[in-house]
Amino acid sequence: MSDAMRLALVGATGLVGRHVVEACVGRRDLRLAAVARREMALPKGATMEMFVAEPSHWGDVFEALRPRALICALGTTWKQAGEDEAAFRAVDYDLVLETARAAKTQGCDRMVVVSSVGADPHAKQFYLRVKGEVERELGRVGFHRLDILRPGLLRGDRGGDRRPGERLAIAASPLFNLLLHGKYAQYRAIEAETVAQACLALALKPARGRFAHSNSGIERAARSLPLPTAELD
Repeated sequence: MSDAMRLALVGATGLVGRHVVEACVGRRDLRLAAVARREMALPKGATMEMFVAEPSHWGDVFEALRPRALICALGTTWKQAGEDEAAFRAVDYDLVLETARAAKTQGCDRMVVVSSVGADPHAKQFYLRVKGEVERELGRVGFHRLDILRPGLLRGDRGGDRRPGERLAIAASPLFNLLLHGKYAQYRAIEAETVAQACLALALKPARGRFAHSNSGIERAARSLPLPTAELD
């Protein structure tokens, strides 16, 4: 475990975050610690650490952990934010940026963040504009490597937190995926499990730079994730 990559995960209780936790079960090359505001049930076989604290104290946790990489799967939904722009921005912009800066201050030199297809600081749609703005600001934090994942519609169990239109879109996604080609392929639905595997694979990459990944890049990264050491023995 001394040679394992130390990873900090924020957003562990969300859809992608839960899959990141599950993907780390049985791995000896990764030492995962989740930092969250509330407790969560860990999957069977998990050897990770779980720290429950208010966001104002996450910097203290990072100081103790000294993670090499930060995986950020933080994010709320329009419904969870009470359809309030300020409440949405407080999580998807302020909290993401504050967490990134806190980790960087404690020596973290890599960050992988889950954003959204269509993110653009000049977008007319509020959701996509906020995503684009936080991407831009994360690029200024100073990480040696920053990976931005821009998946299409995420498929997976959110525990009932889906709007009727979103549930319908997911149900129809296999058909729509067949119709989306070329530049439109980035809008295809993608499994949250695949996004989580890509997060881990990219956190292990040593090359410096700022990289943005649409669905095709996310899928390639997921396939590049090394098998757990136990499976190679």
